[in-house]
Amino acid sequence: MMAEIIVSLLLLLGGVFILIGSIGMNRMPDFFMRLHGPTKATTLGMAGVLIASIVYFSAIVNEPSAKEILISIFLLITAPISGYMLIKTAIHHRLKAHKGTKGVENIEED
Repeated sequence: MMAEIIVSLLLLLGGVFILIGSIGMNRMPDFFMRLHGPTKATTLGMAGVLIASIVYFSAIVNEPSAKEILISIFLLITAPISGYMLIKTAIHHRLKAHKGTKGVENIEED
């Protein structure tokens, strides 16, 4: 009974973070700002869903599932790295930023 409540709360929290990240990605004006949605909020949302899966299967099988733990580690490592690589590519291709984007003056010219 307690595990079901914890799983429900984690799924709800994860779903809210995924929704916020998706809305942020849709509503932001330029590429640099849009990248924050999937790299920050959606990563936290997926971590919440995966932790809920770990708790659920731990309650049923009485041992933590290695698959969810490995997926969580992989997700938390690769999402920031892929976001960094996307930003570096956008800077390399001189993608224009919105006037409200902060830090544009710190981008070095080649």
